[in-house]
Amino acid sequence: MLFNSYIFILFFLPVALAGYYGLNDRGKYSLAKVLLIGMSLWFYAYFEPAYLLIILTSIFVNYLFSKMINQGSAVLGTKVRKLVLILGIVFNVGIIFYYKYFNFFLENLNVLFHREWELRNILMPLGISFFTFQQISYLVDSWRGETKDYSFVDYILFVSFFPQLIAGPIVFHDEMIPQFNDRERKKFSHDKLAAGLWIFSIGLFKKVLIADTLGRGADYGFSNIAALSGAEAVLVMLCYTLQLYFDFSGYCDMAIGIGRMFQIEIPLNFNSPYKAISVTDFWNRWHMTLSRFLRKYIYFPLGGSRRGQLCTIRNILIVFLVSGIWHGAAWTFVLWGVLHGLIRAIERVLGGLLEKVPKVIRWLVTFLFVNLAWILFRAQTIEDAILFYTKLFTGWKETSQGGLFAQFHIIEFTYIVEHVQVLSSFVGRYPWIYMAIVLGGSLLIALFMKNCHEKEFKLSFKTAIATIVMLAWSVVSFSGISTFLYFNF
Repeated sequence: MLFNSYIFILFFLPVALAGYYGLNDRGKYSLAKVLLIGMSLWFYAYFEPAYLLIILTSIFVNYLFSKMINQGSAVLGTKVRKLVLILGIVFNVGIIFYYKYFNFFLENLNVLFHREWELRNILMPLGISFFTFQQISYLVDSWRGETKDYSFVDYILFVSFFPQLIAGPIVFHDEMIPQFNDRERKKFSHDKLAAGLWIFSIGLFKKVLIADTLGRGADYGFSNIAALSGAEAVLVMLCYTLQLYFDFSGYCDMAIGIGRMFQIEIPLNFNSPYKAISVTDFWNRWHMTLSRFLRKYIYFPLGGSRRGQLCTIRNILIVFLVSGIWHGAAWTFVLWGVLHGLIRAIERVLGGLLEKVPKVIRWLVTFLFVNLAWILFRAQTIEDAILFYTKLFTGWKETSQGGLFAQFHIIEFTYIVEHVQVLSSFVGRYPWIYMAIVLGGSLLIALFMKNCHEKEFKLSFKTAIATIVMLAWSVVSFSGISTFLYFNF
């Protein structure tokens, strides 16, 4: 089920809220959790019922592994408990490998050994990388003695809570399960509901009105790379850069907003990454919980920065290689991760020298690198990426065919132009004006406006009107199915 769908906004969310608070109000706290689990599983199975068996098997097996690790500390020896942990990690990595990477692995074996092994028709479950990493963290924390004797109901709710189930954030048990058990959070709050609805409406607006509009330009450009001029290639690159920003930012806002309605604080996962003045700063702002996971469960166990410069660089490169592979089963993602790792390693070596460079220069270089790297992230193949880079640097003598500009003839602009006669001839003379408005406005929002967490919410007539307008405008703009980009990862 999508956050940006009629069934979610008009039926699912109201029913989930009413049922949850209604049961809690009657003191049926355990039943309220069960209801929330049931709604979360319905939310997940709505995409494809077969997904349900996969996630439930994953949850059940991981819970058994964690119980063996926790309760076996007094019975099983350290070596046996460690073996259980290894088996648990292998189980989780195996699930991701089969559903996400098996065909990619087979394709490369076919190329390498000149074979023709038949690829399997594998349907990758949505969010598998998110809920699997989440459970790996739980197993490792159990091994470290950092988890409590949580019930199966608490555990399954921790993994399946629908706001963060499909595209994160990757949450930890100690920041979620205590909230599910806090009686004070089970009391209905008008203020929390209003604040959550306000944040949700901002995220929905970002997704439906901004990201999806930019996505038209990005989809057109990456489907017609050979026909792009140099200027159009730059514009398409910016379209995708900003589409990804508002798509992911919108999802994160909606997840936080829904959590707030249930009085559950979901961790921050996105913090104006295009304001970053280095790649290091970028990764402290982009997909923050993935960076946190990789740092805690891969970088630190490898030795972090404690074993000298060379080992530190090695560890950084390994972490970013894992990040690239985590994002997708394609060499484009691998190369994207390696490039980010190399720049991060260079920044580590240069250290304080970068501090002497003016901030505006550091921001410009970082933003340019991130834009160029996103081309790999979006391109279907390495060949497509190379062709796109070629267009950026050699296509400036080619003329525009106008197809890209036509992607921004959205109904709001058309309506205004039809009813303001003086604008009609202006738009006819400058067909790029719609695109300029969308791109320019989006860039200004990304670089200069505050995030939701930076704004203090005050329940007032002004915020109520703003929430209603954003919600209504977004809902009437729904057209077809528009999934979030991070659903693919």
